[in-house]
Amino acid sequence: MPQSVFPLATLAGGCFWCLEAAFEQLEGVVSVLPGYMGGHLPCPNYEAVCRGDSGHAEVVQLAYDPTLIDYETLLAAFFTIHDPTTLNRQGHDVGSQYRSAIFYHDAAQQAMAEAMIARLNGEGYWPSPIVTEVVPAGTFFEAEEYHHAYFRRNPYQGYCLAVVAPKAAKLRQAFADRLKAG
Repeated sequence: MPQSVFPLATLAGGCFWCLEAAFEQLEGVVSVLPGYMGGHLPCPNYEAVCRGDSGHAEVVQLAYDPTLIDYETLLAAFFTIHDPTTLNRQGHDVGSQYRSAIFYHDAAQQAMAEAMIARLNGEGYWPSPIVTEVVPAGTFFEAEEYHHAYFRRNPYQGYCLAVVAPKAAKLRQAFADRLKAG
């Protein structure tokens, strides 16, 4: 089946290397593309996004098979692997490009995202309120090729060892029953 027949989820929660490494482990996730969304430059690149010049967030765009995984499970994984209570920051990564955001593709995704945030805030799941933006998906700009499968190609790079690997491990632990075989 071509990717276009699958629904999309677009999420920003810090560095896209972390999100890609985590989400590609889930059964039902057909593809994970790193990229940029939510800014004002017509053709953003990594350098402009990192400088904060473009207004874009680093995102992953997931194509998923809803017969194997639903949007709510993707959101639950998203809220498990990053801190949605820090504005424009994930750990040592600081700037609006690292903001927490859910870029919804339809009204159902918007409603699910808003309901989950309300529930998590109501349960006191996090010690501070969630600051995740819930905004309409705009144009997705695919990241440069060297960002694709970054963790798989560079598992022993310093940032990958210190930041990416723990997030991927956190997802494996929390969603052990939802992982791809092998």
